[in-house]
Amino acid sequence: MPLPDKKPIARTAPARADRPFRGIALILASTVFLGASDVTAKYLSATLPSIEIAWVRFLVFALIMVPAMLPGSPLYALRTERPGLQLMRGVALVSSSVFFISGLRFLPIAEASATGFVAPLFVTALSIFFLGERVGVRRWLATAVGLIGVLIILRPGTAAFHPAAFFPIVSALAWACTLIMTRMMSGGEHAITTMTYSSITGVCILSALVPFVWVTPSWNDILFGIFIGVASTAGQWIVVLAFRYADASVLAPFSYIQLLWVSILGFVVFGEVPDIWTVGGAIFIVASGLYTAHRERVRRSQLSVQAEPSPNA
Repeated sequence: MPLPDKKPIARTAPARADRPFRGIALILASTVFLGASDVTAKYLSATLPSIEIAWVRFLVFALIMVPAMLPGSPLYALRTERPGLQLMRGVALVSSSVFFISGLRFLPIAEASATGFVAPLFVTALSIFFLGERVGVRRWLATAVGLIGVLIILRPGTAAFHPAAFFPIVSALAWACTLIMTRMMSGGEHAITTMTYSSITGVCILSALVPFVWVTPSWNDILFGIFIGVASTAGQWIVVLAFRYADASVLAPFSYIQLLWVSILGFVVFGEVPDIWTVGGAIFIVASGLYTAHRERVRRSQLSVQAEPSPNA
């Protein structure tokens, strides 16, 4: 007798578990990988163009995600209801990576990283237009404090200002767009699907651009490039795992530990010591981010009382 046809098993997101300490441990681990990736990218930026460094990073990222691209694989994850949004998210992610690496070539890594942490402030503003969220006075004040921190670090109009300081700001804006599109797809797209499309989009865009800036890398450059790809992919994946165990408002304060790692590694590898302006501005940015995360937690707790809670809240 003919066997019954097997229906494809729908891929569902793993169940959420309330284990905040495990989530915090994972987010701390992710900061080590992401910080090491950024420091290595700065090291390579002295010899290779930023587009080429980003290309190697996304090539390694795509190779890691190959099992999710094969139709016969149990990890196959190219089925999506939002292909256009997935591609746009990939473009934003590539832009964020290229602009940040471009800034690392000219700026101390602690300064670039601290400036890059203004992304949550951009998310606050963009959420009004794209997510229809209402932002209260206190969150706007927190955003203003964060922007003051950026001005303290950059010191526009003084001799200390470097035009390359705009690169990490644009990178943060692109990353904020990435986060907004991730929220727009939450509940309907699996994390592995989003990561797979991001890797494909990144490789395609950067492969078209890299021939125009190509510099033949040494074997050491290739090895460091592979490390960047592995470390950044591992860091992103660990962040995804962390959000299975704790809310963003719980994890946000611990993500700023990355500033500590890059400052330490920046001193060890490049002899860079953050000046008082960078430290002071970073304090403003971190305080703003922490308060924004607190208000987000308050807002979500109020919504949970007024309406049925969403599994992706």
